[in-house]
Amino acid sequence: MFFQNSAAQTGSSAEDARQIRGEQAYKRMQLRTLLGLGLLASMVAGAGAAGVLIGTSETSLGDLFRAIAGEQSPKSVILLGLRLPRVVMAFLVGAGLAVGGCICQAILKNPLASPFTLGVSSGAGFGAVVGIVFFRAVHHNAVALSAFVFSLVSTLLILGVSRLKNAGTETLILGGVAVMFLFSSLTSFVQYTGTMEEVQDVVFWFFGSLSKAGWSHIWVSAFMVLGPMPFVYARAWDYNALMSGDETASTLGVSVERLRMEGILLSSLMTAGAICFVGVIGFVGLVAPHISRMLVGSDHRYLLPASALVGASLVTLADVISRIIWPPQVIPIGIMTSLLGVPFFFYLLVKKSRRFW
Repeated sequence: MFFQNSAAQTGSSAEDARQIRGEQAYKRMQLRTLLGLGLLASMVAGAGAAGVLIGTSETSLGDLFRAIAGEQSPKSVILLGLRLPRVVMAFLVGAGLAVGGCICQAILKNPLASPFTLGVSSGAGFGAVVGIVFFRAVHHNAVALSAFVFSLVSTLLILGVSRLKNAGTETLILGGVAVMFLFSSLTSFVQYTGTMEEVQDVVFWFFGSLSKAGWSHIWVSAFMVLGPMPFVYARAWDYNALMSGDETASTLGVSVERLRMEGILLSSLMTAGAICFVGVIGFVGLVAPHISRMLVGSDHRYLLPASALVGASLVTLADVISRIIWPPQVIPIGIMTSLLGVPFFFYLLVKKSRRFW
């Protein structure tokens, strides 16, 4: 009896020790995650400061403080009238594309998925071409409105595919590819019928640019990018469950089909709001979630805000580089994000590591 009691106490002590070590490891992991988020927030602040202060015209932090205090000067106009809206739009575009990419990778369970996988960018591109060729004379925002409308049309097509019986992630991806080729061919046809000037405008829109960002555009984009984020974050636990497999998620009470439909709709809305005014900006939705996983792990409670911060930083820093790399020319930001994103894309293809996935 004595030996039995001693064995039971020893087993209980060992179990308690394992539980304590597990709790300590979880606390350390949470601390690292919070430190990672703090680092990313600091990076966003630094990128924003660089975006406001760095450019072809020399400005200082003192000039910024004087402009904020209300001093009227040419530098105040440059800082608050030109660069600040550009930085705010870069934050919104980066955050919207990154969170949209994070959602797509979760619902499609594909590390190479992004909002563009679903054909949203192709739909927006076709809408922009239609606006430039047919409706630009009607209103100055006709191009952005048309791009937004057709990006939602592509979303509705994908949602229709998702309602098919037994439609899995492979079906959604193939449907997105089909939608992408459909709108690409329609874009080419409309370009073929346009004038030389219209074709030049179309090409420039596809490059992506923040040069025309204004406060009226920012409010609209903010509504479409920031509005869905609370609903996305509320589904963080469901995305975590879905990463373990459809059957596991269903066992835990997650409606997998409904979650995928909501994810497609919300990610497409955020992507449409991000690109309708600035044009196509590629690779942010692919790269930002992976960088975030390396820093905070795969828990979507932390991954979603981390992706937003990384995306905002990437687009803002890419915009700064595009302004200083070839002064006084400003390279379109879509070119810069592609140049920065392609090496990382090849890294994912060659390495094929699931360490952070």
